[in-house]
Amino acid sequence: MPALIVPEGLVCGVDEAGRGPLAGPVVAAAVILDPSRPIDGLNDSKKLSEKKRAALAVDIREKALAWCVAEASVEEIDTLNILHATMLAMTRAVAGLQVSPERAMVDGNRCPKLAIPAEAVVKGDGKIASIAAASILAKTVRDSGMLELHRTYPQYGFDRHMGYPTAAHFAALETHGASPVHRKSFGPVARQLSLL
Repeated sequence: MPALIVPEGLVCGVDEAGRGPLAGPVVAAAVILDPSRPIDGLNDSKKLSEKKRAALAVDIREKALAWCVAEASVEEIDTLNILHATMLAMTRAVAGLQVSPERAMVDGNRCPKLAIPAEAVVKGDGKIASIAAASILAKTVRDSGMLELHRTYPQYGFDRHMGYPTAAHFAALETHGASPVHRKSFGPVARQLSLL
């Protein structure tokens, strides 16, 4: 695997987790890495095991110059739409950094409106170290939150699919209807609500 790029200067990497699920918030993270404290094993969070992500998340929190995780709620997703809610979560994550970055590098093909210059990097979580770090924090925080929601709504199996549209999730929706944490603006949930 080629080494990830560590940009010079105070650059924050930004990424999100949870755009595709039918339930739960969308979570974004912003990370400014410390070049003097490199973190081994950073990669796109989807390419790492759950155990590896958890270990790296601890490393990132300890070694980064600054990090922040923020979210947009189910209500905000339903009001704004998932794209705008994702941008809102990213804006909140960058605004929450304890160190002011000079610029941002954002995973994907578009950037939120920020007070600093921002660059979109397609597949950035596999190319830029700080974006990979942000993807790991966003994913681990979102998964942890979905496990909390599972305790409240065990009938949906959030602990297994994290709210993503799996066959088991569709079956649970059909049996139990939508919960308060389901995204009512998403087609499968909206269709379920219209059947009730």
